[in-house]
Amino acid sequence: MQVEYINPFIRSTTNTFDTMLGCPIKRDKLCMADQVKEKYEVSGVIGLSGRAQGSVIVSLSHEVAIQAAAAMLMMDPSEFDGLSDDVIDAVGEIANMVAGSAKAELEEYNLSISLPNVVVGHPPDIRFPSEVKPIVVTFSCPWGPMALKVGFTPLPVLA
Repeated sequence: MQVEYINPFIRSTTNTFDTMLGCPIKRDKLCMADQVKEKYEVSGVIGLSGRAQGSVIVSLSHEVAIQAAAAMLMMDPSEFDGLSDDVIDAVGEIANMVAGSAKAELEEYNLSISLPNVVVGHPPDIRFPSEVKPIVVTFSCPWGPMALKVGFTPLPVLA
């Protein structure tokens, strides 16, 4: 995967957290996925299809997931009992917003996005097809660590 394909997803993640959640985030590092030790407990996964195929994964620490859900639902974080259904739904919606916004910038690929799936566990067991080499961007925010993992492959255009 070429690095320039990830820029719309980085912008979308930053805008989603800043605008929708009121939480500014700072990009830390960008690297190949196999160079990052997973430390995230909740991941929202969106599949991409069209003239490219792959996935977008927004991975959040436990604390970031709860704080983000609280911001989305206008609740106090103490009102959540761990990774409740509301928190899981919020993580799925965040992944959906990130993928949907980036999709608009990648219109040449005529992308469709799947419904979000949320994976809970540490480390999450989310795999990409062997030909896809995902890129990870880590972020820091006042709530804790998070990451964006994007891996997709443009498909050949058939005449």
